[in-house]
Amino acid sequence: MITIVQELLSAALLLAGAFLLLLAGVGIVRMPDLFLRMSAVSKASSLGAGCILLAVAVSSMDLSVAVRAVAGVLFLFLTAPLASHMIGRAGYMLGCSLWKGTVVDELRGHYDNRLHTLRDTASPAAEQRQDWQAPEDLRS
Repeated sequence: MITIVQELLSAALLLAGAFLLLLAGVGIVRMPDLFLRMSAVSKASSLGAGCILLAVAVSSMDLSVAVRAVAGVLFLFLTAPLASHMIGRAGYMLGCSLWKGTVVDELRGHYDNRLHTLRDTASPAAEQRQDWQAPEDLRS
């Protein structure tokens, strides 16, 4: 039998999840460039879907359903940041334009598009690596 506390907690989690998913949808429409859209979607939708899955776990009377819901939340929280990072990296490599209000582009001048590597110019070891040559199969 579901208690009133379980009902209230699951209702609160459902409302919070629905609100966060609504914010993610608004973020897709309102944000001006790929990187800001990706940030809004990855954060808000992950939290929103996580809240909804936790509401399922709280309201479920079956332990196996609750364990699967919590496993889904963990999977979502582990994979969403990685996926958004990879999408952002691909967008930057393809040359997606930044929003005109962007103040700092920390990758400009540090990313080698040919080798797809990040050059570290801040560390002393970077000076030692400047004479390094790429293997023949990576040169084009």
